Amino acid sequence: MNTDFMDALEQIEREKGIAKEILIEAIEAALISGYKRNFNSAQNVRVDVNRHTGMVKVYARKTVVEDPTDPRLEISLDAAEQIDPGFEIGDIAEIEVTPRDFGRIAAQTAKQVVTQRIREAERGLIYSAFVDREHDIVTGIVQRQDSRFYYVDLGKIEAVMPLNEVMPTEKFKHNDRVKAYITKVEKTTKGPQVMLSRTHPGLLKRLFELEVPEIYEGVVELKSVAREAGYRSKIAVYSRNEDVDPVGSCVGPRGMRVQTIVNELKGEKIDIVKWSEDPVELVANSLSPSKVVSVDVDEENKVARVVVPDYQLSLAIGKEGQNARLAAKLTGWKIDIKSETQAGGTPSVAPDEEVMDETAFEDTDLAVAEEVQE
Repeated sequence: MNTDFMDALEQIEREKGIAKEILIEAIEAALISGYKRNFNSAQNVRVDVNRHTGMVKVYARKTVVEDPTDPRLEISLDAAEQIDPGFEIGDIAEIEVTPRDFGRIAAQTAKQVVTQRIREAERGLIYSAFVDREHDIVTGIVQRQDSRFYYVDLGKIEAVMPLNEVMPTEKFKHNDRVKAYITKVEKTTKGPQVMLSRTHPGLLKRLFELEVPEIYEGVVELKSVAREAGYRSKIAVYSRNEDVDPVGSCVGPRGMRVQTIVNELKGEKIDIVKWSEDPVELVANSLSPSKVVSVDVDEENKVARVVVPDYQLSLAIGKEGQNARLAAKLTGWKIDIKSETQAGGTPSVAPDEEVMDETAFEDTDLAVAEEVQE
């Protein structure tokens, strides 16, 4: 090694942020192993790299004793005094044992060590950059797909998105841009690995935080999210300011804010309801767009018994039980829904003063659309 090599280490320090001294210490440690391996030496040795010239020297470290029994590890006092008269019994004497062709081995070892350290440093920087973005949204480009994952280019790293973390309603092709949620960043033997998801409830939460200024500023708080990715979601929101309507803030002017999120999620329907500390009110709100006659709560078992008008029973339950299921996830309560007739009460009359056929609301999406129009 020479002065050019030392200059190169200084350049690496400037560009990669890896201290020159750390690299030299790593090279010295690697050269000790290289010396013992290539010269079949069992001696205790120290390798010294001159910080200015790059000159490499190997020193055998031997303990000063009266009567040496292992010349590889010990040296007599008389022999040590010939090197330096100041040596005493128990001191460590260093004797230069640099092989004639050690420079070639040193150069090869140094190159390997520096390359490895640069790779490790770059991996560390990438890990640090993405571990701080865990539970955040990133945008990448789909590169390829195999039987388990989509591989997404995020610029500095290729992230993986398991196929079961992709919504059932979507499929990506090569070079498609995709917005996804980082679920986990971990270190592996092959470097940092970033895991993405399109189905995680956190994706919906972060999209609302990005799209609704009131949530980002903390005026409106997103309290709970329930999601069946690709089909329907419910969110419960609360306003810290009485003058700010939390639901209206999330919907936006002419529904533009929520529509932007719906478009990003490929048409996934989103119900936005008002959060309440009162479980009766919360459960009633969570079953939107269905109207609720009464809610009876069993706080000990966290069970809510809900009565809805006969003509709204199908709407309350939802297609294949979806509305009731999402309401239960949103509130954390088990919800038992009955019509007024089933509860032993007098059936309510539909707004047009005729009892409507329950099957008219079998498609809950239609009901939501009508409510938005109102």
